Amino acid sequence: MVSHSELRKLFYSADAVCFDVDSTVIREEGIDELAKICGVEDAVSEMELVSRLQERNVQVFLISGGFRSIVEHVASKLNIPGTNVFANRLKFYFNGEYAGFDETQPTAESGGKGKVIKLLKEKFHFKKIIMIGDGATDMEACPPADAFIGFGGNVIRQQVKDNAKWYITDFVELVGELEE
Repeated sequence: MVSHSELRKLFYSADAVCFDVDSTVIREEGIDELAKICGVEDAVSEMELVSRLQERNVQVFLISGGFRSIVEHVASKLNIPGTNVFANRLKFYFNGEYAGFDETQPTAESGGKGKVIKLLKEKFHFKKIIMIGDGATDMEACPPADAFIGFGGNVIRQQVKDNAKWYITDFVELVGELEE
């Protein structure tokens, strides 16, 4: 177990930071956003944190159990390349009818966020990966993530609030950590 001060040091020296999307990077759940995708710009305006991390050459990833089409739109607003997006792909028949989702994506199965982080460590040899999110599936991704930061700025999930070593309700706190 790492202490809160050790967790702060890990965040400051991270090679990569992975964000959950629904209720973390965007204020609502992705299915709600699908109906009003044009409103995403407002929902991510507070993400100064992402640009600060990128200025420090920290790789930023979006890992979501939501839909890739929405997450890619959010990523583009944050200048996160599509290769750094891990989410579920929707499938359609040639006639345009919904055919389900791509079950081969790691985010389509239980423990998928942890599988993505393990893959990132193997592929890029990251030494320190931080996972930030609002839900239990985000918290479960640590380990293999080296640390988890709970986020309750949009939705407070009591289990996460009670069990996260570091729980924040505003990304300004993390921006401040990078300036110290």
